Amino acid sequence: MNEQVHLAYDFPLLSVFWTMLVFFLWIAWFILLFRIISDIFRDDTLSGWAKTGWLVLVLVLPFLGVFVYVITRGRNMGRREMAQARARQDALDDYIRETAMGGHGGRTSVDELARLSEIRSRGDITDEEFRRAKELVLSGSWASERAGGSPSTAEGAARDRSGTAT
Repeated sequence: MNEQVHLAYDFPLLSVFWTMLVFFLWIAWFILLFRIISDIFRDDTLSGWAKTGWLVLVLVLPFLGVFVYVITRGRNMGRREMAQARARQDALDDYIRETAMGGHGGRTSVDELARLSEIRSRGDITDEEFRRAKELVLSGSWASERAGGSPSTAEGAARDRSGTAT
């Protein structure tokens, strides 16, 4: 009857295992809590009072509040997160596209050269004017003129020649 009962915690290796398990469960709990709080603020369908109510419930009664939130609104948490990620990716893509175009209305130097060639073939500019405008386009100074609001190189060369825009 004096037999000693050994618990799993009495063994050193199992003690380390249980300590690590509890530690990682607490980390997982805080990650879930912060994801829920960010989801509350992310959701545009909730009114200010509803957001306040959910925050109070989640912060005052954390276990009950988190479980109720996951049960009632958990299905759409992933959808809201994906929609926000998609919006961020679209904004980044738009920024990259705008930056790649050099910020000059979507026209590239190839477009400008094609336009110059078309104006020269119509006879609106001479070969010398075409050569000068082509040098401007290839040197990149046409982009700075476009950013300043002045007409494109092709339009400017044609205007110099005829006095009116084409």
